[in-house]
Amino acid sequence: MVDGVQMVHYDSNSQRAVPKQDWMNKRTDTQYWDRNTGILLVSQQTFKAGVDILKQRFNQSGGDHYIQYMYGCSWDDETGVTEGFRQLGYDGEDFLVYDMKTFTWIAPKQQAVITQHKWNSDQAGLVFWKNYISQTCIEWLKKYLEYRKSTLKRTVPPTVSLLQKTPSSLVTCHATGFYPSGVMVFWQKDGQEQHEDVEHGETLPNNDGTFQKSTHLTVTPEEWKNNKYQCVVQVTGIKEDFIKVLTQSEIPPWADWDNSGKGILKT
Repeated sequence: MVDGVQMVHYDSNSQRAVPKQDWMNKRTDTQYWDRNTGILLVSQQTFKAGVDILKQRFNQSGGDHYIQYMYGCSWDDETGVTEGFRQLGYDGEDFLVYDMKTFTWIAPKQQAVITQHKWNSDQAGLVFWKNYISQTCIEWLKKYLEYRKSTLKRTVPPTVSLLQKTPSSLVTCHATGFYPSGVMVFWQKDGQEQHEDVEHGETLPNNDGTFQKSTHLTVTPEEWKNNKYQCVVQVTGIKEDFIKVLTQSEIPPWADWDNSGKGILKT
């Protein structure tokens, strides 16, 4: 995933790694997917064997059990600060955590100590992962960001809509489909920015590489009918402000949200 958006998917049935974003499909070749398919196939086999081993350590005989493996890195393009992480979980709980300060494994559970000692004695492996997370991962992150940027416009304007499920509920201003992620979504009352009774949501990624953000206003129907309320959206790199004035016609009473954050109509 990059910035919360899935870009690659491995199907354990077909045993193939496939792109989930157009920008990944356009900027990578067959060798890339063959190489990653091979890596993930080995991981699938390793995790399957790992579940059997951990079931014995936890004295489990049946049922469904899971190994979760996560690693990644972050890069601040303004400060240059980088961070990384690597950890394994079993049945939803931490099993092993890679300490990025000492570059060694920590065992939160007694059942993990055997693996901790084995992996910490593998000096070549420790050096590999130290370099991979602190350097190689950052290099790939920058590549993926460039891949994504090259297939999107430099700036993409938002689609702005208003939603109120009932006359007594919050009024939501929802901006979606914009790029880059820098955005301000705020409410104005009679031309002045409204700070009270306003709740700001987080900027979230869409599956297509763009972003979305919502800001909620608590206001009575009488109040917004007697005053001019409007939602203003400003996106980094776009001079134009995107404004939606709060009127009855801008709030379809049958509107609702689906899980993707886009409006759907229910009849």
